[in-house]
Amino acid sequence: MICYGGDWFGCEKVAFEERYRLIKQAGFDGVYAWWKEEGMDDFRTQPEMIRKTGLYIENIHAETGGSSDFWEDTAAGAAMFAYYLEIIGECAEFEIPAFVMHVGIGAGVLPPMNELSVTRLQRMIDKAERLGVNIAIENQCAPEKNERAMEVLAMFGSPRLGMCYDSGHGNVLHSNGTGKEMLRRFGHRLMALHLHDNDSSGDRHRLPFDGSVDWPTLMRQIEALGYKGPTTLEMGGPYPELTADEFLREAFERAKKLDALRKQQ
Repeated sequence: MICYGGDWFGCEKVAFEERYRLIKQAGFDGVYAWWKEEGMDDFRTQPEMIRKTGLYIENIHAETGGSSDFWEDTAAGAAMFAYYLEIIGECAEFEIPAFVMHVGIGAGVLPPMNELSVTRLQRMIDKAERLGVNIAIENQCAPEKNERAMEVLAMFGSPRLGMCYDSGHGNVLHSNGTGKEMLRRFGHRLMALHLHDNDSSGDRHRLPFDGSVDWPTLMRQIEALGYKGPTTLEMGGPYPELTADEFLREAFERAKKLDALRKQQ
C-alpha cells in the first residue's frame, strides 16, 4: 500500500475535494490528513470527502504549533492536552486508526517531565487503549525533541503508543549520529512513516531521490523491523516546474521505488 501525506502539489494550491481526487488519480491507495486544517470549513466532512474518492485514511496528523506547551502547567498546556484527548475520540468516531503527534516545535529545551505531564500522557494512553486508537510520536530535527520522544516511549510500554519515523528529520541529524537513534531503539514500535528527502542541511520535504537519504539502506531496515504498514510520503516543495497532477504522478513513481526497496532483503 502506498499513501500520500502533506499539502504540497508542485506549485499549485488545490481545493480539498480536488486534492483527494488527484491523489487517487495518481495511483495512491490512501492518505494521512492534517486534522482541523486551516482552510477546512468543517473538518468533520474531511473523512467522508477522502473516502468518497476511494482513498483510505491511514492516520491524521495533529497540529504542531502548540505542542511544546503540552509540558507546561499553563492554560496553553491544558488546551493542548484537551486537544489531544479530543483527537483520540475523533479517531474512534471516524474510524481512523491512529494519529501522529510532535512532542514540541522548533529549537530549545522542553520543560522537564513532571507529575503533571506524566499524568496527561497516561490519560491519553488510557483513552487510546479504551477506544482502540494508536498514538505515534514523530522523530524531529531538534535533538532535544527526539530525546523527549524517546523518554516518553521508554516510560510507557503500551502497545497503543509507538513512533512515526520521518526520514527527512532523521537525515538532518544524521551527521551527528542521533538521526536514527529513535528508529534503532524503538523501531519495533513503528506505526507510521513520513518519507521525504533533503541534503541534510534542513527539512526540505523533497521528493525521494532528490537528496542524500540512503534509501536502499533505510527501506531495508524498515522492512527488517517487521513494519507492515504503508509506504507513506510526506511531501513539501516547491516544484514550480510541475503542475499538481504532474507532481503527484512523479511522487507516486518515487513511492513505488521505495516500496520495491523494502522487499529487496
